[in-house]
Formats: sequence, C-alpha cells, structure tokens
Amino acid sequence: MPSGLITLLTDFGLNDAYVGIMKGVILRINPDIRVVDLTHAVPPQQVLAGALMLRNAVGFFPDGTIHLAVVDPGVGSARRPLLIETDRGFLVGPDNGVLSPAAALMGRPRARLLANEKFFLHPVSQTFHGRDIFAPVAAHLACGVTPEAVGPVLDSIVELELPVPRRSGATIAGEVVHVDHFGNLVTNISLDALPRFPAQQVYVSISRTRIGTLLATYSAAPEGGPLALVGSWGTVEIAVRNGSAAKMFAAGTGTPVTVVVESRDP
Repeated sequence: MPSGLITLLTDFGLNDAYVGIMKGVILRINPDIRVVDLTHAVPPQQVLAGALMLRNAVGFFPDGTIHLAVVDPGVGSARRPLLIETDRGFLVGPDNGVLSPAAALMGRPRARLLANEKFFLHPVSQTFHGRDIFAPVAAHLACGVTPEAVGPVLDSIVELELPVPRRSGATIAGEVVHVDHFGNLVTNISLDALPRFPAQQVYVSISRTRIGTLLATYSAAPEGGPLALVGSWGTVEIAVRNGSAAKMFAAGTGTPVTVVVESRDP
C-alpha cells in the first residue's frame, strides 16, 4: 500500500516555480502528504542521468513510497504517462525509460497507463504534465486510490539501455555516466565488475591519462590531486581532492574510463 510519502525528481531546476507548483497540486489534494525532493538538478532533457539518480535513490526509502520522476523531453507527444507498481513501491512519470532501471531494481514491475482523467488537473497543458497529470495522480495514490483505478495494465514499457562496461582480459572499458555537483565523475564500472584483486593492483585511466590505483577515501590523495575510488553508487569514481575532476580532465557523460589489473606476481 502507498505510504503517503512522495519523492520528486525533475530537471526543472529551482529558478522557476515549476517544482513549487507541483508540490502545491499535491498538497491541495491532501496537505498531510509528505514530499521529499530527491533532486531538481538533473541536466535538462537528460533521461539517462535522471534514471540513474532515481535508481540509486529508491532503495533508501520505505516500502510503499511513491517516486515521481519528470524528465520529459517528449511532453505533449505520443509518449505515454505511466504508473509502475513494484514490490517496494510505486513509480509515476513518462514512458521514456526514466523509470525503468528503478522499476527493475524494486522488483516485479507492472505498468499501467494513466488513462483515468478523473485524477488529472484540468485543463491539461501539453507542456506541463508534471503539474496536470503526474503530480495529481501521485497524490491520489498517496490518499489510497488503487492502482487499478488509474488505468489499464500495459504489456510493455520503454526500457532504457544502460551503458555496459566491456571486459577483455585484464582490461575493463567503461565510461562516465554521471557528473555530480562536485565535479566527480561516476562511471558504469561497478564493484562487482572488478576482479578480486587488491586495490593496489587495479589502475584507473581516463581519456588516456593514468590516475593510479583505487584509494579508500577522497582525503587519501594530495590537495588538488586526482584519485580513483569506489563511490557511494558502488561504482568506480574519478575525483580531485577539493577540486573538480570534470574540469581537470574536460570530461563528461560518455568520456571513456579504463580499469586495468596489473599482476605483481614475480
């Protein structure tokens, strides 16, 4: 059952009133709903970035949480509005892949088309479905409206294809998939993908620049120095102590990153 808790993730930023308006719609339906901002700093129209942030956040919320995500460059087009039921909670947003990685992580997803206009805000704008469709539907779910009431089950949804690292011998080739507020470069090379070797034998390179072995903390590097470690997402991350790796390496989403295991056997 929905917990009465809604999270919000958007690419709206905070310079405009869009986020506040969505909260107003939710609270007008029920002022007792709890609303948590995940982030509104997803880079504009970057569905992959939003999907990764959402996937890496949902596991930290109580069962029954409703996660509302609006990164929606196709708003007003033929793309469908969705509710996804899972073992751990609910996801509301556009059918463009932004929900699919989180849905898979949350277990046994079942998608529904948001078709019952009774739960929409009218008139429905063709440019602000976050306000007129997604926010009110999420609020009604938080108030106890059943998933069956919002629309029919769908056979399939848009599945986002996440970049997958490639392994060849002792080399793992991946890429940057997210640049955080600090300029840290988060990659798609997970801890599970790394061979079971000591960190001192695992060397990380970006754009043909060798960073070095994996460190345990940011503070293990000298001031202003680059480093590689396994970050909070459980993946290899490249950082600069008290600086920006994105600026130092002129890097961003898609920049190649390589991990090489060098044996120290005599």
